Amino acid sequence: MAKVIMVFTSMTGNTEEMAEAIAEGVREQSAELDVKEVLDATATELEEYDGILLGAYTWGDGELPDDFLDFYDELDDVDLTGKKAAVFGSCDSSYEKYGAAVDILMEKLQERGAEVVLDGLKVELTPTNEEKQLCRLFGRDFVKHL
Repeated sequence: MAKVIMVFTSMTGNTEEMAEAIAEGVREQSAELDVKEVLDATATELEEYDGILLGAYTWGDGELPDDFLDFYDELDDVDLTGKKAAVFGSCDSSYEKYGAAVDILMEKLQERGAEVVLDGLKVELTPTNEEKQLCRLFGRDFVKHL
């Protein structure tokens, strides 16, 4: 059975709603899933899993949330070669860089050797019921790549 870890942060609950729906999709595929908020996780833990899901909203003009900065820096010390990964996050189109946190995390995962197997999932603010269904599909599709 594939082992998957999901590490995310959410300020207003939007990314958390996405995480919950993605988790449902992962579990529907009978994968073993551990879900952690970023402040309760370490980057070295990622090496213990087959699949890695990261979730973050975009802060300010296109930065990672402060909660994610230490974890992001810790990623420089891990080797994710052979791991499958995907990234998701809530976004706000009123900013110039739409969903930049998703792109930043995808780049870092690839830099550390992980194979990003799905396009980043970006949802405008609070996910609608249709978007929650897309999140469940994202989780199911991710497991199929493991």
